[in-house]
Amino acid sequence: IGEGRPGVAATLRALNGALGRPAALWVKESGARNLRHRDFLAPRAALSAAFPGGQVPPQVLSAVPSLRGPAVLPLRVCQQTPAGLAVQVRRPEAFQRLLGPLPGPAPSAAGARTGCVVLHCPALRSPAALRPRHLRSVLLADHLAQLLSAQGVGVRLVPALTEESSWDVLRQLRVYWPSGSGSSSLTDAVSALKAALGRCPCATACEQGPGTAEGVICKVHLKSFVEQQGLLGYDPNLDVLLVTEGTLRSLAELQEAVLQCPVSDPMAPPVSCFPSSSCCSIVHVVNCEEEFQQQQLDVLWRILDPGAHTALQKHLVCGPVKVTNPSSPLGADQYFQLRKRQMYEASVIKYGELAQDEAWTEVIDTLTVAAIRFEMLSTAHRSQITLDLENNSISTKGTKSGAFVMYNCARLATLFDTFQRAVERGTYPPLPPVSELNFSCLREEGEWLLLFNYLLPFPEVLQQAAQLPPPSKGIRITANTETVCKFLIQLSMDFSSYYNRVHILGEPFPHLFDQMFARLQLLGAVRDVFHSALATLHLPPLSQI
Repeated sequence: IGEGRPGVAATLRALNGALGRPAALWVKESGARNLRHRDFLAPRAALSAAFPGGQVPPQVLSAVPSLRGPAVLPLRVCQQTPAGLAVQVRRPEAFQRLLGPLPGPAPSAAGARTGCVVLHCPALRSPAALRPRHLRSVLLADHLAQLLSAQGVGVRLVPALTEESSWDVLRQLRVYWPSGSGSSSLTDAVSALKAALGRCPCATACEQGPGTAEGVICKVHLKSFVEQQGLLGYDPNLDVLLVTEGTLRSLAELQEAVLQCPVSDPMAPPVSCFPSSSCCSIVHVVNCEEEFQQQQLDVLWRILDPGAHTALQKHLVCGPVKVTNPSSPLGADQYFQLRKRQMYEASVIKYGELAQDEAWTEVIDTLTVAAIRFEMLSTAHRSQITLDLENNSISTKGTKSGAFVMYNCARLATLFDTFQRAVERGTYPPLPPVSELNFSCLREEGEWLLLFNYLLPFPEVLQQAAQLPPPSKGIRITANTETVCKFLIQLSMDFSSYYNRVHILGEPFPHLFDQMFARLQLLGAVRDVFHSALATLHLPPLSQI
């Protein structure tokens, strides 16, 4: 968290430190009803376990409001209540501190790189055959790459796309994946892997016969290696792998991506038979139907290149994508066109002839991309997704859709455009500097909700979404890839509720300007949060809808 900008984690650490107990006793409130009375709570049950009779010493209570720190919220009062120990924030001061700097990723995120991650998406080895289940892992890897980059992590994407004719659906969905053809270094890497294969005790020659697949170089016994190394988390059915030129090319691409990662220690000797510049993490983003094949590739790479980087391979597995009532197998391009047609029809119903104007073509394209990305990414990656093709599940009316998020982002753009035109006409004076604003005017319940639940935790939301915690055992990892979509949906619901209830641009009377300006500063920060979060989904903000 940047200096001077309060954060949730720092405030909770200070509160827990004030109680002098190692356990984390405090929680942040988020519901509108509780926020009328308190902002942080140490529940009675937790206090009873930490203090005799649940009674906190008076000197501790009196010390809480005086807690200070560059990232600690200004606290006003701390008192015992039937629910536990309750603390309120000095809200005008919190508004002042949070609305001064723009909300966004911590300043350190844009500084020095903090490691490197290779994101491998096997579904893109044959983009022409993409199905919705493959699209899920592609969109997830694309989103994760943006989240990691925003936190200062170097990212390499594998494989490079080679079939230009099959990029269309990826371009339409704003997936910016690297492309390229085979380089000489890739050819050299394949040759090195072949040489390693010739020395490998787990590999045996494959007799060419009627039942032998074309292009098989040899067979490798994976199971014995997994058992010898005591590797956990692999499918017990892993046994013999028939290695082809394509298999080695896949490994060579991964090897090349590792070599392109930032050097962590240029003087360190290589730790494997292949030159290695760093020990970056390798994450295979796969759908559950590809998991077995990717485990085979994982073990083969460990056998042929027993270095530190191959030991850092992890698998992020997406749950199944069930398509209801398909008349035939649905390709990713057909899925996109279907959702685009449904979005067009929904827009015509809502906006009439306006939505048929040529200027709306780009708007409907963006709404379609948003609808598909939210449909694929707002569910935890381990869980199943069901795509209902018959019912228009991406209607512009639903509050949990990408279209709803884009609609509210556009409402903010319209608000500020209306204000700017009124300033140019002389109806209102320009928005004053933030230091001159009176934030004590912000007393509406929804205003504190927007600040406390969205502007305050936003940098930490991005950090949490980018975390790739190591597995407790085995090779599977779990990431919070649904976090940003859920955050945007909830933000849209609370902003919409506030915007429908409160008239922002009031009558041009000087005695009303203080409140209007404070509200505009708040909503400007909300707009910036929308834009930053949508950028991690490759979604541009809409200026109209």
